[in-house]
Amino acid sequence: MATPTRDLDIPAPLTLDGNALDPIGGGGALIGYGRVSTKDQNLDRQIHALTAAGCQKIYTDKKSGKDAEREQLWKCLEYMRPGDTLVVPSRDRLGRSLQDLISIVAGLRQRGIGFRSLHEALDTTTPGGRLVFHVFAALAEFIRELIIQGTHEGLDAARARGQRLGRPPAMTAEQIRQARAILTRPEETVSSVARLLGVSRSTIYKYLPELSGNGVAAESTPQLSAIEA
Repeated sequence: MATPTRDLDIPAPLTLDGNALDPIGGGGALIGYGRVSTKDQNLDRQIHALTAAGCQKIYTDKKSGKDAEREQLWKCLEYMRPGDTLVVPSRDRLGRSLQDLISIVAGLRQRGIGFRSLHEALDTTTPGGRLVFHVFAALAEFIRELIIQGTHEGLDAARARGQRLGRPPAMTAEQIRQARAILTRPEETVSSVARLLGVSRSTIYKYLPELSGNGVAAESTPQLSAIEA
């Protein structure tokens, strides 16, 4: 005689402040991203895994060097909309450092975009995955606070030495490189890049003076393309 079964009422995971976590991602498109760091590496295995996971579009970067722009990653992130889910073969394919990974994943959460990492079996549509997502967001805030604290301490030390101080730059060198790389595509606008990087249009013009008067700032809606999986 078969043992009767019943559904279990499993409570939703909670955030650090005791609030229930809402599912993030799901219902939208599955968008894949793969990356190799040297020209000799092959992307076929990553593309196969992303295709098998159901990704409708796949973006890939294949560049070497510390300053590789990861143009397809920024194109991928700009394409995605709330409800979509970013799928990667493994976490190290998304971020080149822990801080980079935390920043990107926290940004996905803020935009209502899900995240799946196939190798680590991390999926933000599951209770465990949602909890990890929240931890990433908390770590991102912690890192920002450390940076602010370090900046303030550096300013205090500089004042004590009698140095003249100015405002910190609104864009980092990495963001400036990213903006230049993205704006090489004719379908992109200054407004779309500003939204992606979290700065104002005037800031983009300030740090990329070569844009003034060349018509790049048109307010057209960008039409993005990708590898169809």
